[in-house]
Amino acid sequence: MSPENKRAIQHADYEQIVRLVPEGSKVLDLGCGDGRLLRMLMESKNVRGRGVDIDEENVVECIRKGLSVFQGDLDEGLADYQEGSYDYVILNRTLQVVYRPDYVIKEMLRVGRKAIVSFPNFGHWRVRLDLMLTGLMPVTRMLPFEWYNTPNIHLLTIKDFKRFCMLNGIDILDEVSLVHSRRVSGRRHKLFPNLLAEEGIFVIAPRKI
Repeated sequence: MSPENKRAIQHADYEQIVRLVPEGSKVLDLGCGDGRLLRMLMESKNVRGRGVDIDEENVVECIRKGLSVFQGDLDEGLADYQEGSYDYVILNRTLQVVYRPDYVIKEMLRVGRKAIVSFPNFGHWRVRLDLMLTGLMPVTRMLPFEWYNTPNIHLLTIKDFKRFCMLNGIDILDEVSLVHSRRVSGRRHKLFPNLLAEEGIFVIAPRKI
């Protein structure tokens, strides 16, 4: 896939997340990369935003764009951020690359009143079919790496994530299924998101007692 097509897909994915964030929210973007999503949120939703990324080059690029970004390792938690200090904490296509995804999610929900999590769905029918027919780790548009050079260390399915939320007292407030980075809402996708969605986006919050 060409770099131009990758950017177009990512931009479409960003638009889905932007729709979920209310105007004027205070947002923390974890694994913010070069800051494109954060800047979109600031420009289109007037959010008060800050980013965190482990990569020094990404941090420098964000600063060049005038964004407030700090370098940090998400697996070490968010000790520098107070409980409930953000309206939304976002983790976009990063959950599968951290070493401690359960801890990262819990920290997100400590710092943010709500969290938005997106990830490639390893339960998609194309992934299942490729694995069954070839016996090799699938290489797809959403998972474009070979087993030996992939940054993905905790691949998961939509069903896995929903089960995690249920077992850990987390409410799913909204769910978006994506195919080719476009939102789909037909009856089949609502009934079988774990089979038909290439990517899932979830808005979550701590369960109210």
